[in-house]
Amino acid sequence: CLWTLAAILQETLKDAPVPRAGFVKKLLAPLDAVLEGFYNAILLHHFDSHHYTSPYSEATNNLISFIDLLEALLASRTELELPLRCQRILFLKASYILNIISSSIPYVIKKKFILLLKKCVLYKSREDAKSGSLFLQTPSLCEDMLALSNAVLQVVNLTWLNQLTLSGKSSYFGSSEAAPGHDSHGCSDQTVLRALSLVVLKALEFKIHNSAAEAEIK
Repeated sequence: CLWTLAAILQETLKDAPVPRAGFVKKLLAPLDAVLEGFYNAILLHHFDSHHYTSPYSEATNNLISFIDLLEALLASRTELELPLRCQRILFLKASYILNIISSSIPYVIKKKFILLLKKCVLYKSREDAKSGSLFLQTPSLCEDMLALSNAVLQVVNLTWLNQLTLSGKSSYFGSSEAAPGHDSHGCSDQTVLRALSLVVLKALEFKIHNSAAEAEIK
């Protein structure tokens, strides 16, 4: 079901000539509360259990399908002037994802969630993209981005970054092994490192631009 819904959304967003906003709303509005319930139930799960020890387990595959759906929901947000709750949930309850990233879940899941967070901090509404402004103008997106920024900065201010592993098996063209003469031992995943850095920097930037008190900025 998760895969099918994500696939329908993705295909709809590819069909540029047709009016997509009406279809997206018709598809998602009846599922709005259900999808938020899914988000709460799935992401509050105990991810340190034995079901998630393998990146090839059914539980892991189901979670990957859910991440794909979250990504499609984020992409579909541009179609609606007033986004649905299920399109905002990634921002409003980002702490769920941040907790999963620091758990002992397979690295492939952590990486997908980190790259999804990167898409969130870079997200712009259609109006903001057209205006070319450096600062977000859409009220709902400002509210959501502030919630996301607060969640990120709150965990970063603790020991969250120190709990993260960036040593998933490095990928190379043609194989996942290092070329002869290249020692891959101890090297970090540069893609994830860059994405994490960007998430933290964008959260800090947005928080500073939206903080009234000088003490809060400091």
